[in-house]
Amino acid sequence: MQHKNHSPALSRRATLLLALAATATASTGAWAQAWPTKPVRLVVGYSAGGGVDAMARLLAPRLSAVLGQQVVVENRTGAAGLIAGDTVARAAPDGYTLMLGDSSLLIAQHLQPRMSFDPIKSFTPVAGVFTLPLVIVVNNDVPAKTPAEFVKLLRDQPGRFSYATSGVGTVHHLGFEMLKAKARSFVVHIPYRGASQIVPDVMSGQVPIGVVSATSAIAQARAGKLRALAVMNPVKLVGGEDIAPLSDALPGFSAVPRLYVLAPTGTPAPIVDKLSEALRTVMDAPDMAQVSAQQGAVPAYMPSGPLAADIVKESAEWGKVIREQGITAQ
Repeated sequence: MQHKNHSPALSRRATLLLALAATATASTGAWAQAWPTKPVRLVVGYSAGGGVDAMARLLAPRLSAVLGQQVVVENRTGAAGLIAGDTVARAAPDGYTLMLGDSSLLIAQHLQPRMSFDPIKSFTPVAGVFTLPLVIVVNNDVPAKTPAEFVKLLRDQPGRFSYATSGVGTVHHLGFEMLKAKARSFVVHIPYRGASQIVPDVMSGQVPIGVVSATSAIAQARAGKLRALAVMNPVKLVGGEDIAPLSDALPGFSAVPRLYVLAPTGTPAPIVDKLSEALRTVMDAPDMAQVSAQQGAVPAYMPSGPLAADIVKESAEWGKVIREQGITAQ
């Protein structure tokens, strides 16, 4: 059997296609080397002065110094971060519009089925940057003084206590619901419109238990006005070493908001890699742990690939809590 020779025309076409592909790759690489040539937007879904905004404003000047271009924080508030998410998801995938996203986007996916974007498919994860540990605080009249005593108290007296969070569907809410499931107890949820009134109400006894940021908890606890009973992730806090992790009583327990930088899907890989390495440099700064601790945050750098897998895993975990606890957006 004789083999037919390839047509010279087909061979020339294949050669041309390969040359075009190589040219496109070289062009993308050159573009990425030049990036950024103008200011970069870092979109935040919350108002100025809040926890996520504070971390964005900590990152922006440091990232500007590394990139050689100004990084500008832009607040696009509303709908628990969904307006900001929609803004970035629709932006050109050129590396000039980024988002400092948080776990609330992944939670919303399970509570808001008609979202205009997919928090996993609509973005390319660039790098994880911080965690924002949450602390369970209790009124001084609550008898439990350790995580183990607290879990036992909830188990022994289901329905007696209530707990306050900054709203339905927040990590604060779902984290405590996870605690309830693991402790096999019932505690009434009291959603607040924001976190500012929770600590005063716990101190006064209006509500016996609250879930708040570390910064909200530590100062009042040190003043003896309430008890910072447990941190909801196993990482020791800088400046909060006296707060025991809840995992002491419930091994493996972890419920902590994460912050990560996202780019629109389709952003060229060389730009994502360059930005991720710039963020690694920022997060590795010797003073970063101490400076971020003042905002109740813990540096937690994670490169793009592992972050992408971690986001999928985290989304599934929150989805499980929502389904098992019967949580709805209303």
